[in-house]
Amino acid sequence: MENKEYDVIVIGAGNAGLVSALTLQKKGKKVLLLEKGRVVGGLASSFIRGRFEFDTSLHQLCEFGTKEDSDAVYDLFSRLEIIDKVSVETLPEAFAVYTLDHKEKYVMPVGKDAFLLKMEEYVPGSTKSMEEFFSLCEETKDALSYLNESKGHPETEVLMEKYPRFMVVAPYSIEKVLKKIDMPLKAQEILCSYWSYLGSPASKLSFIHYASMVYSYITKGPVIFKKSSHAISLLLSEEFVKNGGTLKCLTGVKEILTQNNEVIGVVTDSNEKFLTRHILANLSPNVVYGQLIQNDFVPDKAKSLTNLRNFGARGVSVYLGLNKTMKELGLENSTYFVYHSLDSDREFKRMHDVFSGNLAATLKNTSPDTSSLVLTSLIFGDAFDKLVTKENYFEIKEKLAESLVSSFEKATGMNIHDAIEEIEVATPVTFARYTGHPEGVIYGYLATSHDNLLPRIMNEENEVFIKGLRFCGGFGSRLSGYSSTYINGEMEALKTLGEMENERV
Repeated sequence: MENKEYDVIVIGAGNAGLVSALTLQKKGKKVLLLEKGRVVGGLASSFIRGRFEFDTSLHQLCEFGTKEDSDAVYDLFSRLEIIDKVSVETLPEAFAVYTLDHKEKYVMPVGKDAFLLKMEEYVPGSTKSMEEFFSLCEETKDALSYLNESKGHPETEVLMEKYPRFMVVAPYSIEKVLKKIDMPLKAQEILCSYWSYLGSPASKLSFIHYASMVYSYITKGPVIFKKSSHAISLLLSEEFVKNGGTLKCLTGVKEILTQNNEVIGVVTDSNEKFLTRHILANLSPNVVYGQLIQNDFVPDKAKSLTNLRNFGARGVSVYLGLNKTMKELGLENSTYFVYHSLDSDREFKRMHDVFSGNLAATLKNTSPDTSSLVLTSLIFGDAFDKLVTKENYFEIKEKLAESLVSSFEKATGMNIHDAIEEIEVATPVTFARYTGHPEGVIYGYLATSHDNLLPRIMNEENEVFIKGLRFCGGFGSRLSGYSSTYINGEMEALKTLGEMENERV
């Protein structure tokens, strides 16, 4: 008979859930990982159409690097002892950004020195401020590493002494800091092209959040997995099971059990009951507090906080299998941003329109004579809900696909339509059905000036409203993104271990 009591139960086998489960299992804990879907991975998965395999959501992975010059995700995979089984390809450029209204085009290379030279070419007189930016980035990365190592208990005195400039810039947006260091406006706009990867405009994004991401992309280079992100998800789950962990797919949780404001277990959709004093939820707090815990047992502070936070971006993705290579298409770059302008505030407002035409694109060769192109457009607010009905849903999907392909063609001047062999379209409805996220959001909570990366990290311990219940993943303190969720998975696992050690004292 199965022993139904576990040291930790992890709900949801997305990036963070998988890393949390494997980290805890390797530390000698008895861990149960529950996943409602047929396979692990969440958005870190792939699907096949014809002769093409598409990554569901991965555009680029940052914070990786190499064995000789590693970054946080590489180091994490090393600690998990899977790095030798992970194969990546470093992309040749940081990004290419096009504007539809003014026909601008900027292609930025990987490498600090190359990036500085190219920026100076585009914006004469920008080098001094760009060097100051990179210097601030380096201190920011070091300070964030200290915060991660502190396991939720950083010492303010240490931060003030070792990272004084970090403490100065920490409260401010990327826009305010770049203005303060006198970076020319055009250089600011080009540098902030990545803003849509974090889902907030430059005026709202925390400097330390944006800077740490961009610094990694530029100095280490963006990478993609040579196989797919789902191959990594499978690798993590296989290692978890090999180390003695218990994985149950097709097993959703219908209730989290609490007693005296402490976690005591879960009940699954099939009415199985599993006992534990520690749960890591790779889910939205809205789902956990709104659906999985009886309302009377949810603390008022938890209800208030989830009601105060706004959901981040929803998305539409168009997956295209093309019967031509990148060279045959006349496209040289792997990563594209297409906006109407480089004013992120203006474009953020524009993305409240379902047909904004703004997009991020990833292009890669998939065989000697084919390539794949994924176009993703973000949608903010309730514009999608107001437009789409059951009757017009498929018509809207078709129009969205046409709009995004046309926008990409207009920006690059290249013909994509004639090369399309396979096409699939995912909307917020698709993502809601697949992930279970409220409203089909793909970016967790909206990062804003008062609820950005540092406040989330510093206040996380004050948000443990039910003893033994922690959150990991895109709704967690590191916010959304592949590297962030991998790292957050380990962070939350280590904090859970710390709680267990305190219980033994």
